[in-house]
Amino acid sequence: MRIIPAIDIINGKCVRLSKGDYNTKIIYNENPLEVAKMFESHGIEYLHLVDLDGAKSSKIVNHKILEQIASKTTLKIDFGGGLKSDADLKIAFECGANQITGGSIAVKNREIFEKWIAEYGSDKIILGADANNEKVAVSGWLEDSNEDLVPFIQMYQRKGIQYVICTDIAKDGMLEGPSFELYKKILVEVKGIKLIASGGISTFEELPKLAEMGCEGTIIGKAIYEHKISMKDIENFILNN
Repeated sequence: MRIIPAIDIINGKCVRLSKGDYNTKIIYNENPLEVAKMFESHGIEYLHLVDLDGAKSSKIVNHKILEQIASKTTLKIDFGGGLKSDADLKIAFECGANQITGGSIAVKNREIFEKWIAEYGSDKIILGADANNEKVAVSGWLEDSNEDLVPFIQMYQRKGIQYVICTDIAKDGMLEGPSFELYKKILVEVKGIKLIASGGISTFEELPKLAEMGCEGTIIGKAIYEHKISMKDIENFILNN
C-alpha cells in the first residue's frame, strides 16, 4: 500500500481543515516546499497536493507551488482542487503533476471528465469520490450531490477509471480513525478498483489494517502534522512493505 502524505494549500501556505470547513484552518508551515522535502527525506515517493484556493474559486490557483515541488523534489504528485477546464488540466500537467484528481467536475460536467479519461488515460486521472453519508459531495465539500457513492464509482469504472480517492467528510481532519466499513463496502462492490483511503487516519496501527483490506494507497494529513504518526514509523512501514 502506498503512503501518500497530503499538503493542502491556502494562500501559498501548508494548512489543514476539519471536515473541509475553511473556518477551521490551521497553518502548519509557511513553506510547502520545505514540507515536501521533509517527506522526501523520509523515503516518501508520493504526494497528494490540494489547491484549496482553487477548489473555492473553481480554477487552478496554486500551480506555482506545484511547479516548485515538482521541480525541486522527485515526488510523484497527484494534484487536485478546482480543476474545471482543459486549460486547468494542461497547466497542472505542465507544472509537473503526475496525476490529477477530479471531484466536482466528475459530478457536474461528466462530458469533460470522461474526455480527460479518454485523452490522458486512466493512469493519469483519479476520481475524487468524497462522501457525506454515502452521497458524493462537491465544490470543496460545500455542497452534497444526489449521487450515491458506490454506483457513482461503478459508473466511472465502466468509463475506464482505475484510481479512486475516497474521503469520508465526517472523518476528515478529526483524527478519529478512517471509514473502514465504507472502504470495505467499496472494495466488495467495485471489484478491481484501486482505492486510496483518505480522511481520519489517526494512528499507525490503522495503516496495516487498511493495507490488509486491500486499499491501494492511503492519504495521511493531520496525523503527521499533529505528530500522531511519526515519520520514522512511516519510513519503516515503507521499507517493510
